[in-house]
Amino acid sequence: MTDVQDIRPRAAATLALLCGMNLLDYIDRNILAAVLPHIQAEMGLSSLQAGALGPAFLIAYTAFAPFMGWAGDRYNRTRLLVLGVGLWSLATVGTGFAGTYGHLVLARSLLGIGEVTYGTLAPTILADVYSCSRRGQGLSVFYPAVPVGSALGYVLGGLIEPHYGWRAAFWVVGGPGLVAALSGLLLREPRRGAMDGVEEADGVGSIHAPAHVSWRDYRVLRHNRSYVYNVLGMALMTFALGGLALWMPTYFHRIKGMTLQEANLWIGPLTVGAGLLGTMTGGWLADRLLQRTPGAYFLVSGSGMLLATPCTLVALLAAAPTVYLPAMFIAECCLFLNTGPCNAILVNVVHPAMRSTAFAINIFLIHMLGDIWSPIAIGAIDDATGGNLTAGMLLTVGAIGGSGMLFLRGMRYLEQDQRAALRWGYDTLPAQGEVP
Repeated sequence: MTDVQDIRPRAAATLALLCGMNLLDYIDRNILAAVLPHIQAEMGLSSLQAGALGPAFLIAYTAFAPFMGWAGDRYNRTRLLVLGVGLWSLATVGTGFAGTYGHLVLARSLLGIGEVTYGTLAPTILADVYSCSRRGQGLSVFYPAVPVGSALGYVLGGLIEPHYGWRAAFWVVGGPGLVAALSGLLLREPRRGAMDGVEEADGVGSIHAPAHVSWRDYRVLRHNRSYVYNVLGMALMTFALGGLALWMPTYFHRIKGMTLQEANLWIGPLTVGAGLLGTMTGGWLADRLLQRTPGAYFLVSGSGMLLATPCTLVALLAAAPTVYLPAMFIAECCLFLNTGPCNAILVNVVHPAMRSTAFAINIFLIHMLGDIWSPIAIGAIDDATGGNLTAGMLLTVGAIGGSGMLFLRGMRYLEQDQRAALRWGYDTLPAQGEVP
């Protein structure tokens, strides 16, 4: 109990610092999309080459995730997190000095290694300072940095590039991350599973992590149906969002007839507003519905994706700004409803001793199956069709609908998988195939 009492007063401070880092994470990740046409023109890149800069980041991000998850389950997470924030910030600054396409690929790859370190560990730290019933809302406060940071990347790129060039945009957004890395030294490492014993379930009053978790033990995740459906749903969602995030400014510029600066300044504020509204609403709504249905996290996630499907189609095909801009806003609101609930599911159905690796496996799979391919596919279709960018962008609509169906499929399993995760820690390691 002492550990829990010690954690509660610093939970808000931990959340605030991690939110700030997460904001910088997505600014640095998405600044590329805002200035991509200028990089493409200066370096003479094809659409396929330009589209591959996104996967260059994601391949490194994905490949490094399993190692980072393994390390996060065994070593001090806050120290690893500080190293990750520092590395991605240096990589962002270095992008502004790139002289060749190869230099750009290297910088984006280092960015991926730094960001996956943070992305793997930060949610598990938050899980150890918030109880199960408050994680949906806690993570919904943490994850608005995704749309806000992404939007600020578009806005800052649109504002800085016309006056100072695309290189300066990377220098400006990369510097604050070095300050954030130093601030991370103030974080204290919470005990794994400290908040999981606060609320009893099936007579389990406290949870004790096994002394050692082997790689074989992680195979139990294959039989955790909530985890599997969540990962597959997130993979299709990531496929859609990855393609839209990289190519939407170019799409508005080339297909809708906006200047690139206008496109970035429209996309940025719309994404901020929709992301904040969708993410906060999703976490609040899911926690409220949880009192009535144990599958609420999946219900909110799946319903949001299905509602987003026709709105995304209208946003891509409509010709009038008075139609496609509101449609884009509504689509983004619905897409971001799942942010808190999906990550709460990942936390709740996995024992604390293996959460870092479970997050890492999730990261590996959703990007390997998702947005590593979508920017390349859209760029390749654009090249093959002589500039028909719309054909490639329509791939994202089907992915959004498929994601919603997978989330709804996982509803029936959530409650039993959460209880199984508690019993796993309380009793003994399960035999292979034992988790329902």
